[in-house]
Amino acid sequence: MTAVGRTYRGASAATGPLIFLERAHRIALGEWVLIELEKETTWRGQVIDAGEEITVIQVFEEPYGLPPAQVKISLTGRVATAPVGRELLGRALDGAARPIDDLPAPVGEAMVPVWGAPMNPARRSRPAEFIETGLSAIDGMNTLVCGQKLPIFSGAGLPGLEIAAQIVEHARAPRGERFAVVFAAMGITARETDSFLRRFDESGALERSVVYVNEARDPTIERLLVPRMALAQAEFLAFKQGFDVLVIMADVTHYCEALREIGAAREEIPGRRGYPGYMYTDLAGIFERAGILRELEGSVTLLPVLTMPDDDITHPIPDLTGYITEGQIVLSRELARRAVNPPIDLLPSLSRLMNAGIGRDRTVPEHRIWADELYAVYARGREARLMASIVGESGLGKGDRVALTFADRFEEDFVGQGSERRSLHQTIELGWRLLETLPRSELIRIDDETWTRRDAQRGEAR
Repeated sequence: MTAVGRTYRGASAATGPLIFLERAHRIALGEWVLIELEKETTWRGQVIDAGEEITVIQVFEEPYGLPPAQVKISLTGRVATAPVGRELLGRALDGAARPIDDLPAPVGEAMVPVWGAPMNPARRSRPAEFIETGLSAIDGMNTLVCGQKLPIFSGAGLPGLEIAAQIVEHARAPRGERFAVVFAAMGITARETDSFLRRFDESGALERSVVYVNEARDPTIERLLVPRMALAQAEFLAFKQGFDVLVIMADVTHYCEALREIGAAREEIPGRRGYPGYMYTDLAGIFERAGILRELEGSVTLLPVLTMPDDDITHPIPDLTGYITEGQIVLSRELARRAVNPPIDLLPSLSRLMNAGIGRDRTVPEHRIWADELYAVYARGREARLMASIVGESGLGKGDRVALTFADRFEEDFVGQGSERRSLHQTIELGWRLLETLPRSELIRIDDETWTRRDAQRGEAR
């Protein structure tokens, strides 16, 4: 290998998408690199490990047949940056911020590094406002709060991507605040890309959204850049322009598979199930960029969607994600088989920040006890369903039969809303109508004052 300024001729080795450079000096982690083969072609790359002895470069395009001894490697001195700004609203870009919507390349209001830092905990502000997703199972029972990180745990064949698309179309800030959605798609198919863009355009959601897409056929390294580009755009809109920004990432499992692929190419010592030992740190570096900063308007809320391999919630990807985030929305294969859509299983689902975003002056005063009562009766009905599979429905007591009937209606009418959008008011009203089918003696969590207020509201409605 010979060095001429910031250009090196010849690499020591190449393995898959990685090129190894010995004793390179003044290298920056994340620096952009150009790899050239005389009279043939040029590849793009990025420094992913800047060691004293060995520098590792990830090549974006597939470097089939690349002879390492004959390449010219030019270090550009620039790290990965992306254009950001309000101009990008309504645009669709790939993992390198190139347009895929047949429009000119975006200029933006600034060029910022995509490798941003997590928020300083000392500068965080406590979340206090909710985001309406249009899904009753989330808005009513597991409320999403501005600044929260709330993942959706899906499974192979379950509609995790479909739910993500519905939220892009239906989500809004409840009081008319400036609101935007940043959608980061990782490892999806070309058909899914076309479907999403067409839906967002037809529904009008694209006007307030920025879409970043990395398809399964695109370079692996771009899969690692997409969520960071999305967050760079979200941070600019939130903390420079005062928007409440909802960032939806799908599918985080494809991102983690890319981490494992690169780790295997670098011959790193694997961790659990072959994933790199630093995967927790890497995911935390992404997820912890969501939140609210003191003395600044705006917020970044994160809704990552991931597919649990073999429906295993203890798999490293959902397991580590659960440590970092504030709850989870879990999809159920049983509900999907029964055509309940969206198939959200409420019992293992949880929003740890729900109480911060509901109640008087936010949603409705009785939101918490309303949700607790629905949970209690539904859980009893689920237990009764299990018991009925053993002793038969006729063997159940009267209270258990009532709860079983309630659980069936709750899943069909409340959870299974299909593709329609429900406002929070519609969700609360539907929950009350279901509760009012039960004897009040069975509803022990709702006090007399709440019933009186409810009766007065019904009288006014008449």
